[in-house]
Amino acid sequence: MKKNIYRNLFYIVLLLITYLFYIFPYETLNKLLFNQTQSFQYSLINTLIFYILILYYLRSHSTFKPLKIFVYEGLGIGFISFMVISICVVFNSILQINTFFLGIISLILIILTYLVGSYNARTINIKEIELKSSNIKKNYQILFISDVHLGTNSTNHLVKIIKKINKLNFDILLIGGDLIDSSSYNFKDLNILKEVNKPIYFVSGNHEYYLKGYQNKISQLSSFNIKHLKNARIEIDGINLIGIDDNQTESSKIHSANKLHDNNLFNLFVCHKPDIWQKLNCKNYLMLSGHTHNGQIFPFNFIVKLKFKYIYGLYNKNNSNLYVSSGVACWGPKIRLGSKNEIVHLKLEKI
Repeated sequence: MKKNIYRNLFYIVLLLITYLFYIFPYETLNKLLFNQTQSFQYSLINTLIFYILILYYLRSHSTFKPLKIFVYEGLGIGFISFMVISICVVFNSILQINTFFLGIISLILIILTYLVGSYNARTINIKEIELKSSNIKKNYQILFISDVHLGTNSTNHLVKIIKKINKLNFDILLIGGDLIDSSSYNFKDLNILKEVNKPIYFVSGNHEYYLKGYQNKISQLSSFNIKHLKNARIEIDGINLIGIDDNQTESSKIHSANKLHDNNLFNLFVCHKPDIWQKLNCKNYLMLSGHTHNGQIFPFNFIVKLKFKYIYGLYNKNNSNLYVSSGVACWGPKIRLGSKNEIVHLKLEKI
């Protein structure tokens, strides 16, 4: 019963988003610039056509690239257009600006905002974090990336990430899930990871399990210098590295984590979603997570925060730490506003 309610709510929200992001901005600009108003029937038909296309893509996991671009980039541009036009219309109700001039201003702001967001989506930053512990045997440097979303993002973006990585001094590379999000992705393009001459450890995210034949695809990662830590641990110089896969319930994640931790070592958990921090029965640990993208496009960070209390940054409580990364790439529309792509450079120092 509850599941049916959520499903129906999803359909209603998606229909509303379709109109607000794909139809409303175009119709409003048309009215402002050319004084042309669309009929209710015309708006309804267009909304339903777009809605069916979007719903088909989301439900079928289609790999048809033009449809994917239409859905994702349309969502990003549509959201920006909706926000800009809504703000301009509110200002116009107060200041009574000439409608044609208002339309031109809206169009310019949409283009500029999109260009800034696109530039941010292509830029990769290095985020440095320093933590001290008496449980490690020596100073240790770790790189952490999450949410690469290969398929949505091109191999060129992965090349850019690897070039950045190879300029840094580190001991191991951790990949925190959502490495691949498209069933049509050519795994041979992962060969560039072999240029990373350090151990690479991986845990799954939610998007790996949306792939057709995901078990076979995940098993292929071992051919590219990647070790999958599937609810498993490995000790490295006093660091108890623990990988928690995403495709399980929260209680299962907690059970696996509690079983694998060692209070005599520095416990380093890699878990795609930041949903089990502070629920573990262990001490002196750090958890690295992603998934949230820090909302990716402002003000979605406020919406994401309703689901995930810890949305971005370093958190500390009761001698344990959590770092939630904004990810190293975008999901869906290749736009970032109010958030950044990042490679996390973690420096663990022995006390």
